[in-house]
Amino acid sequence: MLQEMNDMHLIIFIKNPVLGKVKTRLAAGIGEQRALEIYMQLLEITRSVALKINCTRNVFYSDEIVSDDWEDDKFNKFVQEGDDLGERMKNAFEQVFALGAKNAVIIGSDCPELTSNIIAEAFELLDNRDVTIGPANDGGYYLLGMKKLHPFLFEEKEWSTDSVFEDTVIDLSENQLSYGCLEKLSDLDTVSDLYLLDVL
Repeated sequence: MLQEMNDMHLIIFIKNPVLGKVKTRLAAGIGEQRALEIYMQLLEITRSVALKINCTRNVFYSDEIVSDDWEDDKFNKFVQEGDDLGERMKNAFEQVFALGAKNAVIIGSDCPELTSNIIAEAFELLDNRDVTIGPANDGGYYLLGMKKLHPFLFEEKEWSTDSVFEDTVIDLSENQLSYGCLEKLSDLDTVSDLYLLDVL
């Protein structure tokens, strides 16, 4: 059942937590089991942050919906659809706008520095901007928000590279879209990023 709370929609992209399928770069350094445990911790951090925000929460699973993890009465649940990350994000935005979203913000589950205040700021920036974006230290972005779908933002990108943020900003400028930039944060992808959780 869809829980439509208001017209501010948060999209959360997660991977189904399966051994050997999550945090593969991290697993190369600490093993698959420990990497899975770290990812479960990241999922819990993301879930807790999302629950502090007054919005409609939508979690998009990579493979299949799980009924006993994120509360069904607090999160709408979907499966990501598309051949690459860009297409999956575009389709997710399209889906929530079809549900009645006026503002939509997408996040992943890899950024333990992301707080509810930063996400709230992203929504606030959309009052006076077409798009809001949160740059990541690796050259990508940890958050993207918009008031209507701009498909070109998800096309012709080399996903998971250090040019994604820069290429997105170029797209925004070339299409005369105003945007607000959030503070730069770090994703947790490799062993050198584990300081973000103070583990090992």
